[in-house]
Amino acid sequence: MYDKAVKKVVVVGGGTAGWISAAVIKRLIGTDLTVTLVESEDIGTVGVGEATIPPIITLNNVLGIDEKEFLRETNATMKLAIKFENWRVKGEDYFHTFGAPGKSYAFCHFHHYFKRAQKLGLTDSIWEYDLNYLACKAGKFAHIKSPDPIIEMPYAYHFDASLYARFLRKKCEAMGVTRKEGIIHDVTQDSESGFITGVTLKDGEHIEGDLFIDCSGFKGLLTQQTLNTGYEDWSHWLPCDRAVAIPSERLEKTLPYTRSIAHSAGWQWRIPLQHRNGNGLVYSSNYYTDEQALDILSSNLDTKPLADPNFIRFKTGRRRKQWNKNVIAVGLSSGFLEPLESTSIHLIQSAVVRLIHLFPHEGFKQRQIDEYNKQSKTEYEQIRDFIILHYHVNERTDSHFWKDLREMDVPDSLTHKIELFRESGNLFREQNDLFLESSWLQVLMGQGIVQGDYHPLANALSEQKLQELMQNIKRIKNEPIGKIATHDDFLKQFCG
Repeated sequence: MYDKAVKKVVVVGGGTAGWISAAVIKRLIGTDLTVTLVESEDIGTVGVGEATIPPIITLNNVLGIDEKEFLRETNATMKLAIKFENWRVKGEDYFHTFGAPGKSYAFCHFHHYFKRAQKLGLTDSIWEYDLNYLACKAGKFAHIKSPDPIIEMPYAYHFDASLYARFLRKKCEAMGVTRKEGIIHDVTQDSESGFITGVTLKDGEHIEGDLFIDCSGFKGLLTQQTLNTGYEDWSHWLPCDRAVAIPSERLEKTLPYTRSIAHSAGWQWRIPLQHRNGNGLVYSSNYYTDEQALDILSSNLDTKPLADPNFIRFKTGRRRKQWNKNVIAVGLSSGFLEPLESTSIHLIQSAVVRLIHLFPHEGFKQRQIDEYNKQSKTEYEQIRDFIILHYHVNERTDSHFWKDLREMDVPDSLTHKIELFRESGNLFREQNDLFLESSWLQVLMGQGIVQGDYHPLANALSEQKLQELMQNIKRIKNEPIGKIATHDDFLKQFCG
């Protein structure tokens, strides 16, 4: 392999992917490295990924970011959940929260006790035992810290992705990251190994590097156009291949959750920010024309639009290698999974964190590269299966889109998970799966999969003790709601 020690890192492309990559590498390994980021103001970014999941908090903490400053600089709001509307059938909704219903015990998760209580006559929904859900319904938020995980309230953010990139750029430049303005005209490679040795800008400036981070978006300037890495197409499972996005004026009341609203051939997002709403429609060009999609989105805006529509084309799937030679593909250059579960920014974060774990400090070793690619492949496939679940398990009869998705073959890994839960109520988290058992539980139940049985450990309680357990958990989960501020009041008080 290429034994040259890594001293120069070049990040190709800015946006969220580029500046997260530069920030993490410089912050954690930067004393031994020079980090240069190349971007051009003339090249736009997709910039619609405004909803996140809880690991973003760890990222911000690692980067030394003050939460109040972050909320102000990015016009961010708090996110406790995603509300899925019309996904199983039209007119019905459910929440996928960042919390967990009830309280799980050794060897037996809460949903087994809940299933037994249902058989004994309980009529509550499982979400009534979830603090995040209760806060969403009340429109409230607070930083709740407790030694008892039963009253934790995990959260993430909605923010303006372009403002976040700008915010990170300031942090990076303060840390010593060098930004180069310009469009890359040429890429040079080592004649024997094929490794990238440098990039040349249109103005003639040549920038050498040992390790290159490709954040050039869908085109994959280094990973695909130069190294011809290849792409694994998943559109036979996830046929949506278009999106149209329109920002609109903010709502008077800021919801602490994302809305995902299913339509006859796709779904619509509504994301509340401090200064505006993010709106978009993800759809399949096999079922909608661009004009039809725009009409549907325009007809379903809560507030007045603030800009012209932005159409985006994509193909769901992943690069066959996220690490190829001395190039790491990060962000859209590495693959695309639609933002149904707000995983886009997380995949940027996890790609860079994985690189930190396997950083080629003293040169490139094939086993390191293979391990990186194996972990990347597994992560993409696990998220893929979770997204397919929402589409495949549906009971809608109003369009060919939903019928076709219901009847399609899906990965065996997903079929096994669905049928295991349907038969026995068992749920197991795969190694390093981003989504915990509580996430799979909420979506399986929300999409209408009925838990067939419960674990025999749930029989250890008498009927009276089980009833008392359910009442106590419900009471404990509800107690904080009356004491905390509305989401809007929290934002005013916390970050002004």
